[in-house]
Amino acid sequence: MEKNKLIVLSLGGSIIIPKSGFDINFLKSFKNLILKFVKKGYRFIIVCGGGQTARSYQEIAREFNLSSDDVDWVGINATWLNSSLMKSVFKEQAYSEVIKNPTEKVAWKTPILIAGGWKPGFSTDYDAVELAELYNIKKVINLSNISYICDKDPKKFKDAKKIEEMSWNDFRKIIGDKWIPGANLPFDPIASKLAQKLGLILDFVNGTDLAEVEKAIAGSKFMGTVVSGV
Repeated sequence: MEKNKLIVLSLGGSIIIPKSGFDINFLKSFKNLILKFVKKGYRFIIVCGGGQTARSYQEIAREFNLSSDDVDWVGINATWLNSSLMKSVFKEQAYSEVIKNPTEKVAWKTPILIAGGWKPGFSTDYDAVELAELYNIKKVINLSNISYICDKDPKKFKDAKKIEEMSWNDFRKIIGDKWIPGANLPFDPIASKLAQKLGLILDFVNGTDLAEVEKAIAGSKFMGTVVSGV
């Protein structure tokens, strides 16, 4: 198979279940879009984040003075729940098990492989990068609830500027180097460090805008940010 037809999607939990609750119509439309590409010979590794579900549970866990690792495990379990849901959404098109270790290859013949969290110390973004390395894929498409990376927090600064293309060095200056369980960052700092080392390309797309998601998967120009180079 052509390598550009094997796609890694880091699917934010906020896309699977936003704060407002499940959007069944969106999930159906997302499924139809992925299966549209499957008919064209594409295969997908979809790594599911924990999103607000994870953060809500982690907030409670912190009230009991748990260790950082224990709080992380609470979030990881939330990713497994979201992953199980997505595996059910795709039914027989998805591999029979949710992948929980992104460093171990499996002999999957289905069009779709669903993965969740692995272990404490990073988010599912890191798992997506590990899976890209494992299957020799050079790009990860990050689907979240933002369209662009900005030079500063657009929620705090009205003059924040959108960035369409940026280097890994510049991107990592924005997100920092430290992972905090439940952190709501554009992409995991630990994953970013590994992605830069591997020379990966990272596409940021608003996962709720399926027209733009379609363009990104197809390799066309899309509304969003591309991180690459050094």
